[in-house]
Amino acid sequence: MLSLFRWLARRPLWFLHAIGAALGWITYWASPSYRRRFRENARQAGVSPAEARPAIASAGRMVAEAPFLWMRPAGQPIGPQLNWQGRELIESALRAGRGVVLLTPHMGSFEVTAQAIAQDLAAAHGPITVLYRPARKAALREVMDQSRARPGVATAPATLAGVRQMMRALRRGEAVGLLPDQVPPDGMGVWVPFFGKPAYTMTLAARLVQQTGALPLLIWGERLAGGAGYTVRVSELGETLPTMDAAQADAGPPQRDLTPRATQGPFVAHGGGRREAAASGHPQAESAAIINRAMERLIRQCPQQYLWGYNRYKQPRSAEK
Repeated sequence: MLSLFRWLARRPLWFLHAIGAALGWITYWASPSYRRRFRENARQAGVSPAEARPAIASAGRMVAEAPFLWMRPAGQPIGPQLNWQGRELIESALRAGRGVVLLTPHMGSFEVTAQAIAQDLAAAHGPITVLYRPARKAALREVMDQSRARPGVATAPATLAGVRQMMRALRRGEAVGLLPDQVPPDGMGVWVPFFGKPAYTMTLAARLVQQTGALPLLIWGERLAGGAGYTVRVSELGETLPTMDAAQADAGPPQRDLTPRATQGPFVAHGGGRREAAASGHPQAESAAIINRAMERLIRQCPQQYLWGYNRYKQPRSAEK
């Protein structure tokens, strides 16, 4: 597999994206469960079939561009294929010695966002630490381990040790990045609305901010047409996360919020107001709901590049020991 990835990494981006578009449509028509989930998730978000349809090819492009992003020579920049919008938000916080928590949904090229920061900001402000979940298959895990360790990028596994690594990076005034719409293991999240439907949502993203005083920012990598490259877009969170004292931060998610109610209960459609969770208004539940709303706003900017086939509403699998 490494040999194939190295061969693909030398192909032009437009070629990889053309292959990826075909791969996306083949996957869509070959998998009834994927196709059904894609349609249901888009409909839940109020996205029309016409708006969501380009995301089928976009999902394939995300896979096909991985060799270019992961396996190109360490000294080879993304170069003229990279544009920025809002970069000054990151730079001003890092210059002030304040850590930055960068949040991106499963949209566009989330791989390129970390590499853009590594390329353009790491020399002056230190590496970006990104949270990742190791692949289950050994062959793919080997590819990921060898390719993601690029200059200016530090990887943190989705374990307690990885969380501590991210905390240390933030306290040094560096940047960290994660996908807050990734379903966490059981016991590591709360049930709050995502496009009006209960979704098990990680509490880690907000806790990194609340425990270190870091600045939360939104970021996503727009994939440009015709293999023209990417535009990395950075914006503010838009809402203020509630404060949390040390006891609340160490206590973990509120357990009474972990069971969703299928038809009645605390969850309302995203347009119906700011009532989210549960019973008590626990800061972690409130924070997770704020971050979900921020992800919704980003996704509405470009539903054509969101991974609607991602199983966002699944029950979390049990936490590993």
